[in-house]
Amino acid sequence: MKHRKDVLFLCQFFYPEYISSAQLPYDTVRALKEAGFSVGALCGYPQEYLDGADIPAREEVDGVQIHRLKYIQMDRKGFLGRIVNYFSFTFMVLLHLYEIARYRAVVVYSNPPILPWIASWAKVLFGTKLIFVSYDLYPEVATVTGTLREGNMICRLMNHINKCVYRRADRVVSLSTEQREYILRSRKIAGDRVMVIPNWYPDQGVQPRDSQSNRFRDVVGGRFTVSYFGNMGTMQDMKTILGAIRVLRDDPDVFFLFAGHGNKLEKLKRITQEEGIQNVAIFQFLHGQDFMDALAISDCALVSLEKGATGLCVPSKTYSYMMQGIPLLAIMDECDIVRNIESGAGLWVRNGEPEKLADNIRSLRADPQRLAAMRETCRAIYLEKYTTPIGTGKYVSLFRQLLGPEGTKETKP
Repeated sequence: MKHRKDVLFLCQFFYPEYISSAQLPYDTVRALKEAGFSVGALCGYPQEYLDGADIPAREEVDGVQIHRLKYIQMDRKGFLGRIVNYFSFTFMVLLHLYEIARYRAVVVYSNPPILPWIASWAKVLFGTKLIFVSYDLYPEVATVTGTLREGNMICRLMNHINKCVYRRADRVVSLSTEQREYILRSRKIAGDRVMVIPNWYPDQGVQPRDSQSNRFRDVVGGRFTVSYFGNMGTMQDMKTILGAIRVLRDDPDVFFLFAGHGNKLEKLKRITQEEGIQNVAIFQFLHGQDFMDALAISDCALVSLEKGATGLCVPSKTYSYMMQGIPLLAIMDECDIVRNIESGAGLWVRNGEPEKLADNIRSLRADPQRLAAMRETCRAIYLEKYTTPIGTGKYVSLFRQLLGPEGTKETKP
């Protein structure tokens, strides 16, 4: 066998897909490549989150060898569709397990949740170092929301996978302090193997709000705009948000702008239409300049998690809001996001407090100076903690610890 390269990224979504679960691994790959590591990617063939024509199953981009696997891709809005997609992609990775043997280390992400189990066997079979990035904690994300009942077959399978993965992982990356604490409590893993590396968002500078080309100017009509972008799925508390919308439905100066995906988006659209709520606009997932325009027109932005979800996942769109300097309106339990808010980056309510959320919106609309101060604080915290070089730099440091500072030194398996 040829000499081993350094790091293989194993993930369902990757370049050129535009969602964060594709962009974040690609950012990390590029940083490692620039730091001198030899890097590759084994990923799913893009379908839903792709602009333009078909792309090759294999190609080299920025010196990174990418192998895309075709698999069954059903509608992900339903539980059955997601399960079929998960198992189909994981099965295709299993058929290409030998590719992991060509690398000294493998990075695997928690979505799809059964994929890390394959990577853990690469550690056993090939001695490949295993780095597990915990975007979401399974099966808890399903049991907390009632999607699955504790003790059923899928939960038992996930608990078995967790034992294998966490026992074999050389490092576990958590996205927040509270997620690390949850992992240490529930997974029985040594603290020195779990590190916190938050997600990030590329710094594109603060976009001008008054641009004549902004497609959302006429949509919001100069009103105080409360935005929500990204996933509206099982882990997001849309009920409290909907309650605040109902409280403010007749306020002529407040407008709600939504864009994203997830199984709660269509429900939100249906309810607002049935109830005749006029100060709401809902779009599908935005990216590129459309997303930048939507950020620019936003006065504050909503981030939410269901009650009991703290530590299980982190809303990644938070960092795009902070990049633009948009004050946060959080609906969740105490966590790193709330601690940023308590430093002056926004306002916070707990789940089931729609009237208080509506009051917070009114108070920000009525106090431009306070809003401006929050904008500056958001932007400052972003520059201090959540830029791309800061996040990817932590991964570079991690791999220098695991593989040595020389990076590209290759060894036989």
